[in-house]
Amino acid sequence: MLTRLIIVLATTLAIGSDTADVNRYKSHLVAGEPDFSSAPANTPEVFLSVQQQASSKQSPLQPQSRIEIVRYVSGEFAKALKPIPSGKKGFRIEVGKKIDDKDLRAALHGHTPAANVGDTVQVTAIEFRPKEIVISINGGGKGQFNIRDHIQIGIGSPGPMAADSATAQQPVGGTLILDFGRQVPDMSADDVMTDLQAFLDFSKEHSGAINWIDTLPPQFKQAITDHEALVGMNHEMVLAALGRPEHKVRERDPDGTETEDWIYGTPPARTTFVTFTGDQVIRVKEFD
Repeated sequence: MLTRLIIVLATTLAIGSDTADVNRYKSHLVAGEPDFSSAPANTPEVFLSVQQQASSKQSPLQPQSRIEIVRYVSGEFAKALKPIPSGKKGFRIEVGKKIDDKDLRAALHGHTPAANVGDTVQVTAIEFRPKEIVISINGGGKGQFNIRDHIQIGIGSPGPMAADSATAQQPVGGTLILDFGRQVPDMSADDVMTDLQAFLDFSKEHSGAINWIDTLPPQFKQAITDHEALVGMNHEMVLAALGRPEHKVRERDPDGTETEDWIYGTPPARTTFVTFTGDQVIRVKEFD
């Protein structure tokens, strides 16, 4: 009997040493739960703790986990790593599988994307279904959304900027559907972000907790602080630096290039002309 007990214990310890790293991230301790983080990796207690954590991943999504996901994912900003299809249907992501580029191209065909690669987007809603988590991007597919109304300027602005008439017409947002193929397992906000990482980069510099101005190149950041416009800025940066212009004038150059002048001030007072081609400032002129 003693020999059999020794064999069972030895087997348990061996299995424990192989599985001690199953959960790479340390879970938050629940009140009253013992902390084995300082214990040797091959102790029975650690083995049992890891087994309990692994089995908890198979349990259905818990109410507290839903609250955490909404709190830490909804409202967050991210950088688009792939174009995001627009419209109400949404694009389905089969969790644990590689994105099928053919399916993505088909979803994008004939429609303006809700976001292109490199665009800043915002998670605006989260819906939980029995086998899916539905993530609305930039308002989802139900209506127009202007992300500039939602980002922080961080230089003493009294509130979100109003949409400018020149850029107010935005395509509808999009929807990403995390399809688990079974009941949604219990998971954290970080797990959801990881499952979205093929499309969205939630790294710290793109977080909703970081002021938008802090993500800009230093020369543009300083110019906004000094209320100046610089060549190379886009519409959002000029709005942040100078506000909305008193007048706008559209013209077409002899070579056919369409330009738009944003005019600040009225002669004989100091007047600034900021000239755009597309979304980029190509010229700044000041007249005293």
